[in-house]
Amino acid sequence: MTETRSLPRIAGGVAIGFGVLTVISGGSTLLGALDMGSFVPFVLWFNTAAGLVYVVAGIGLWLGLRWAFPLSLAIFAATLLVFAGFGVHVARGGAYEARTVFAMALRVGVWGSIALISRFGSGNS
Repeated sequence: MTETRSLPRIAGGVAIGFGVLTVISGGSTLLGALDMGSFVPFVLWFNTAAGLVYVVAGIGLWLGLRWAFPLSLAIFAATLLVFAGFGVHVARGGAYEARTVFAMALRVGVWGSIALISRFGSGNS
């Protein structure tokens, strides 16, 4: 397997794992099994739903399908928008957990990287 082909597969595996963990964590919080403190509802709902899309994107990357790049880019862009909305929420004095800042920054970094890998690492550029 060439390096060009292995990077998207690795990114796909990361996306799938990240998605499964996101759905478990978000779903547990939404169902009341985990107390996450002062979570921001629209961020929690977005992240939980996005976790399912992460898995789909990961499968696309793993299989080398062309639609994996636009989906990864859309996830990245949507995450940036939600992060900006979260920033507005915080700036207006809304309650939040500091770990949400880290978690959203991590999501932006991960999906920015995955989008780049899916664009340039798949040979579809």
